[in-house]
Amino acid sequence: MKNTKQSQTLDAAFASVNDELLKMFLKKHQDYGKGNILANGELGIAMRVSEKVERAKHLLVNNQTPSNESLEETWIDIAVYAVIAVLYKRKQFQELEVAPAA
Repeated sequence: MKNTKQSQTLDAAFASVNDELLKMFLKKHQDYGKGNILANGELGIAMRVSEKVERAKHLLVNNQTPSNESLEETWIDIAVYAVIAVLYKRKQFQELEVAPAA
């Protein structure tokens, strides 16, 4: 999923990462739907973020190479969960749907 195009400015690099986050969100939303988030709400999101942070800490402290998802993918997951939490807090996650594919 990593963007191989080199950005020329920090804001362009930030925008590129945001595009990656959206793609990851849409990919996983297609598989999971809203149910897993709606079932446990904001606390559930916080627990998922906590699990991801613990994974990252374990890999970093032990200088381990992950067997499954990369450490970068873990950071992306954390960022996506953070955006979902903001949308949930604003009631947008509960009320809105993903636009149909064009």
